[in-house]
Amino acid sequence: MAASASLSVSRLLSTTARLPISSARSAASLLPYHKPLSSKSSLSFKPLPRLKPIKFSTKTTSTITAAISVGDKLPEATLSYFDSAGELQTTTISSLTHGKKAILFAVPGAFTPTCSQKHLPGFVEKSAELKSKGVDTIVCISVNDAFVMKAWKENLGINDEVLLLSDGNGDFTKAIGCELDLSDKPIGLGVRSRRYALLAEDGVIKVLNLEEGGAFTFSSAEDLLKVL
Repeated sequence: MAASASLSVSRLLSTTARLPISSARSAASLLPYHKPLSSKSSLSFKPLPRLKPIKFSTKTTSTITAAISVGDKLPEATLSYFDSAGELQTTTISSLTHGKKAILFAVPGAFTPTCSQKHLPGFVEKSAELKSKGVDTIVCISVNDAFVMKAWKENLGINDEVLLLSDGNGDFTKAIGCELDLSDKPIGLGVRSRRYALLAEDGVIKVLNLEEGGAFTFSSAEDLLKVL
C-alpha cells in the first residue's frame, strides 16, 4: 500500500511538471501543506522541573554523649515481653538488676541486618561464657513492640540465652538519653535506640559502650568479655 501511495505521488508530481504554471499551482494544492516554523514561532517547550534528591540527615557530634555514664544508677522503667506460654508479661529495670550483675544491650531495630546477623547472635553465642564470668542476666532492648520482639526471637531460634525486651514507647531509651532519630530515612524507622552495651552491678553502671548511632564497633559480646 505504501508503494502504491508513493507511486501516486510521483505521478502527480510528474504530471504537475508538464502543466502550465497556473495548472501546476492548482495540482500542487492537492498535496499536504505544512507551514514551516519560523524563528519567531510561538511554539515553545518548557523544561521539565528538576527533581530534588532525597536528603538524609548529616548531623554529627564530636563527642558521643548520653544522660547516663559510668557510676550512675540506671533509671527505673517497665519493659514487656511474651513468655513461653504466649502471655504478655512486664518487668522492670530494678528487678533485672537488683543484687545482680547484668548486661543490657540495645539495638536500633529488630530484624535489621547488623542487629540480626551480628549484635544479638553474638550475645547468644557467648551467653554461657558471659555467665561463667558471673553475669546473671543478659538483656536485649529495642524500641519495638512486644509482638515484633517475640517474632524476632522465634525467627532466630533463641531460647533463654538472652531475654528480648520491648521498650515500645521508648521510655527507658529516653530516660538514659539514647534516642536515635531516623525519621529522615525512607525506610520508616522513626525514633529508635542508639546501639550500646552496658554492664551494671546492682543497678549501677560499671561499663558503658555507647556507639555513634547504629554503628557496631565496640558493643559486642566479645568487647564485654574483655572487661569481665
